[in-house]
This record gives sequence, C-alpha cells and structure tokens, in this order.
Amino acid sequence: MKKRVLFIDRDGTIIVEPPVDYQVDRLDKFKFVDGAIISLYNIRRYTDFEFVMATNQDGLGTDSFPEDDFWPLQNLMLDTLKSSGVEFSDILIDRSFEHENLPTRKPGTVMMKKYLESEDYDLSQSFVIGDRPTDVMLAKNLGCKAVFFGNELPSELEPYCALHAKTWTEAERFLISSNNIIEVTRNTAETKISLRLYPANPEIKHVDTGVKFFDHMLSQLPVHGCFGLDLTCDGDIEVDEHHTIEDVALALGTAVNMLWQRRKLINRYAFVLPMDDCLAQVSLDLGGRPWMIFKADFTREKIGDFPTEMITHFFKSFCDNAKCNLNIKAEGENEHHKLEGIFKAFAKCLKQAISYDFTLQTIPSSKGML
Repeated sequence: MKKRVLFIDRDGTIIVEPPVDYQVDRLDKFKFVDGAIISLYNIRRYTDFEFVMATNQDGLGTDSFPEDDFWPLQNLMLDTLKSSGVEFSDILIDRSFEHENLPTRKPGTVMMKKYLESEDYDLSQSFVIGDRPTDVMLAKNLGCKAVFFGNELPSELEPYCALHAKTWTEAERFLISSNNIIEVTRNTAETKISLRLYPANPEIKHVDTGVKFFDHMLSQLPVHGCFGLDLTCDGDIEVDEHHTIEDVALALGTAVNMLWQRRKLINRYAFVLPMDDCLAQVSLDLGGRPWMIFKADFTREKIGDFPTEMITHFFKSFCDNAKCNLNIKAEGENEHHKLEGIFKAFAKCLKQAISYDFTLQTIPSSKGML
C-alpha cells in the first residue's frame, strides 16, 4: 500500500509565530501551539501518516536571521517532540525571502520533489497542515488537501481545504477518523475483484457482482454502515455463483482487516434489528481471531438469483479474512426479509466496529494488543 504524508508547517502550526517580526529567534519567543504535542503524538500513534515538516524561514543564514539564532530553538522543538514520541522522516526548510519568489519556497513544490515523483507515495490521500493560505495553495499544488488553522481563506482555495480547524484536537480527530481508503484487488482464474472501502465517505455506493440479489444485499452495507463502498466483481457466474460470492466475502474481510490493523482506536461489538416479521441479531468482534456462529434457517433454494446455501459460506469467508468473531441469529417467516435484516444488522455492526471511540486511550483489550 502506498504511503501517505502529512506536510506540517512549523511557525503558527507547531510553535507560536511571533506577531511582530515572525521569527522564533529567542527563547522568550518560543512556545508550542496549545495541544500540538499531544495531538501530533496521537496522530502518529493511531495513523500511518509519514510526518514531514515543511517551513519557510525568511533569510535564514543572513544577517536578518543568523543560523545561531535559529538552530538552538529548532533543535529544542525537535528534541521536545521526540521525547513525546513525535519524529519527522524529513525536514524541509526554505531560506529565501518572499520577494525572491523562488520555486523552493512554499507554495512552490521543489522541496517536495521526491514525494511528487516517487510511486511510493499517494499524495491524493495526504494532507498539508498549516495556518496560512499559502499552505492551502501548497496542498493544491501537491494534489492533496489541507487542514487549515487560519482565519480567512480566499474562496478559490476552499475546494482544497478539507478542514478549517480551530484547535489541534479538532485536526487530530479529523485525521484519525477520516480518509483511510482501503483498496483490495483479488484476481483468480475464477473471479476478478476490485474493492474500495471509504470509511469517511458514505456517498460512494457502487456494487456490481453480476448476482443481482447479492448486489441488493451488499448495497445495504454502505447505506446502513455509513461508509463508502465501490465493488465490482467479474466472476464465472455462467458456471455457478459460488466463486463470486465466496471471493467477494474474502475481499471484504481483507479490507476490514486492513482497516482495523491500521486504525487501533476502534469499537468492537453489536446490533439487533427488526424487519417486519423478522428479527436479526449480529455481534461482531474485530479481535484478530476468526470464529463464527450462524443460527438462521432458510428453506428456499434461492432468494432471487442468490443460492441460500451460500449465506453461511459468505459470512464464514468474511470472518476468516477479517479475523473476527461473528455471531448471527435470525428468525421470521419471510426469507427475503430475514436475509436483508441480517445484512442490515451486519452493516450496523461494521459501522460501530470501525468507528473510533476517542474516550479510549489504549487498545480495547486486557491483553494490551489485538
């Protein structure tokens, strides 16, 4: 999976920018922005973003801003952050003056050339964090989005701003909760599957497996789970529906497993849902151990074009790859309602299971790990 980056401004974002000369060149002018340290620590701990500091330091190394005035406080900041568990993989400093208009200076992208040119990075899922409109402009130039701490932003830059943040806590929760797009591709001799799961974008709802009733059931997941799903499967349904249903379940389970491996502050459990004459109960624990209990009887051979013998196989396959405990019970007379109730309750469980509980400070396990 490609790496994602946070390009983080320094003055006005991590440390307070002095309002008169805009230079942090004396100890009495050095102060961290409120909440910056703990929020950076939490973002580092609970996401897979790579941290890159990107800062303009006007005239650094000239008489107007000697090196000896800059580095002691720069190192103090870095040492303080490091002692709190926050380190940067790269530190990019432009020393030019604004009037020089050099391409190395933000919002120019020359300093970020390796991130633009490398196939190892996904800038479309990366962010610039800063307090000036030029930081949002940098996000535009890099092809990513911005988290903006400033007060006013020109209207033409609004499309490139993902969040107007008043506090670091607000930025932290946004970055931890959102935009962890999970991609799974599964190609075999029997099926070709492309799946994208969007935890923070429930507007994306596209399912096409070639098995129409299966599509109807899978479409319940983004609607009731409040996450986006883009899923296509080209399977050998001219032979049988078995491979399509099984392999979609394996791909979906893989996606959920990848998500909870990436995001450690998760809820873990359950939902009960009535649907007309039926009652569906689904409990889900993303705890790393696959196990399934399924108690629901179906007497019809097919519901639409969906073979009922594949219901338990779908959920067992999902369970194996998601590495979860899954307990499903359903009762009622109408088998369409019964199965749809199961899928809706399953979607509600997924919604709970992959959402964050920010009151938790540790992984929700007495073992200390999942």
